[in-house]
Amino acid sequence: MRVSTCSLCVLIVSFSLKAYCQTDSLRSISKQAGRNITAIDSSKQRDFADEIYQWLGKTQQFQKASVSKKINVSVVPAIGYSLTTGFAVDVTSNLAFYTSKTHDENLSQIVSSIAYDTKTQKFFISRSEIWAHHNDYKFVSDVRLEEYPINTYGLGSNTTTGETNPIKYNYVKFYGTLYKRFLPDFYLGAGYNLDYHYDITETGNQNGSLPDFNKYGFSTQSTSSGVNLDVLYDSRRNPINPLNGAYASLIYRQNLTFLGSNSYWHSWLLDLRKYYKLSPNSNNILAFWGMAWISSAGTPYLDLPATGIDMYNNSGRGYAQGRFRGRDMLYLESEYRFGITPNGLLGGVLFVNGESLTDYPNNQFQKVAPAIGTGIRIKANKHSDSNICIDYGYGIDHSHGFFVNLGEVF
Repeated sequence: MRVSTCSLCVLIVSFSLKAYCQTDSLRSISKQAGRNITAIDSSKQRDFADEIYQWLGKTQQFQKASVSKKINVSVVPAIGYSLTTGFAVDVTSNLAFYTSKTHDENLSQIVSSIAYDTKTQKFFISRSEIWAHHNDYKFVSDVRLEEYPINTYGLGSNTTTGETNPIKYNYVKFYGTLYKRFLPDFYLGAGYNLDYHYDITETGNQNGSLPDFNKYGFSTQSTSSGVNLDVLYDSRRNPINPLNGAYASLIYRQNLTFLGSNSYWHSWLLDLRKYYKLSPNSNNILAFWGMAWISSAGTPYLDLPATGIDMYNNSGRGYAQGRFRGRDMLYLESEYRFGITPNGLLGGVLFVNGESLTDYPNNQFQKVAPAIGTGIRIKANKHSDSNICIDYGYGIDHSHGFFVNLGEVF
């Protein structure tokens, strides 16, 4: 999850609290759907807590206690600043665990975050991916409570910061989907989705032009309530930090008035990810991520596809959340992940992405908005192989800033 997206962000404190488990997924040879995967055993590397305990002179006691628990917990408190939000305090936690004693299913995780800033932006978010019964079942949830002043810039990827329209709203989100495996690594799923925005207000475009929000249909509240049907392929063993494998998800969502929606609308979301391990002697990874997000007429403005509103708010590094918005969205990103220190404590990334969103009212793709960047990785928990990710991205129209995440971006 993206912890902070801002023009200027300073990470003040980061640490990890650990209750260890022996992680079969991170052994030097792990088994996944009948395939042997060569991997560096990250549980034998060093992480941030190891450095703290060594500094405190408690390394031996810490190592003795490291095999007694079943849950890995990583916590990252951060303090940041942006021109939009002011000073912000954020705490993000990641719980990684197995749902059986044999550890023969994928690593499950629950990611939660709470934040508050000096311009009244505050939120609580909790998301989970839980695997059960030899990977026969998977449950995914996304729950949010937000009070969110944010800038919107109109529709399409050809907008400028002169069309900045500050808006404020309260937001309740609940998504829940249950998947059942029907072939190795293939799943069918069904669930319920709710997006409820209320007390929506806007300031108007800073350049005095009529905001696209008003052209599209401004409303002080919107409710989208419906069901989703999913097809999923997932051969990743550890979704927190995939070393190889692939992920493909196709989600059809239908919002229905008898379930409380203001209007009938539907959407398709195709999400594709692929990971290539470049050498048997390292965990260096070349990763690719692509999305195609298509929505119908009648989709509320704040539910339209936009930069950084994917499940973990990670798309579009180099741009503020909501920088580009449209009825349809195409997105592509590639990242090279590499180690810096032999003990696994520090790593780095190079990334490039591009997105294109349709304008209004023509609903045509106009241009691609590219971004590039680099970042460092600090091992937060070697047993779940989770990293503190600190990236700096550059986009067009003078967009740039820090992006802080707990766990890999995709």
